[in-house]
Amino acid sequence: MISGGLNNNLPVIPALYGLVLAGGKSVRMGLDKGGIKWHGEEQRYYIARLVGSICDQVFISCRQEQVSEFLPSFHLLPDSFKGAGPLCGILSAFEKHPGVAWLVVACDLPLLDINTLHYLEVNRDATKIATTFESPFDGLPEPLVTIWEPGSASVLSSFFKEGFNCPRKALIRNSDNVKILKAPDPVALMNANTPGDAGQVRKILGNTHV
Repeated sequence: MISGGLNNNLPVIPALYGLVLAGGKSVRMGLDKGGIKWHGEEQRYYIARLVGSICDQVFISCRQEQVSEFLPSFHLLPDSFKGAGPLCGILSAFEKHPGVAWLVVACDLPLLDINTLHYLEVNRDATKIATTFESPFDGLPEPLVTIWEPGSASVLSSFFKEGFNCPRKALIRNSDNVKILKAPDPVALMNANTPGDAGQVRKILGNTHV
């Protein structure tokens, strides 16, 4: 959202758009993680609605061949970069809307809640290239629950041209220009990438039918 009002001395905060990463092939899970109904609807749509509560617009990132699989009521942003991994989705988003910041969230976070996203937004530092969380599981920055500012686009593009596709490494390499937060509820950042992970999530949510 834009701030600054009538005082020209105040900084202009770039608009915040949302990007839900749903283009993975879910090889370790054995089924599409974005299609699991942890909360009564497909996870990719559930996350899109969460992100939409604090962003001006929300897009779902996907592979070109996935486009026909999504409900028409959601805005899609197919990858325009050749390669694999979430970095292609983030770069595609900046290519489409280069002047905005992107709240990037993976679809494999079944315990993510609105309080965690609000905390990230409230503590956002638009003077950095990104605001992110420290993973409670390995202590490294969590690139897929991150606000990437417009200034990060050139950093990520250069990183991609070097042959890297992991946005976490970009955060680590540029740690002096990244704001890293402690998550208010560490469990909210738990990924569900394997059947074993899914079993743990079912216990936490009390879901026996998922």
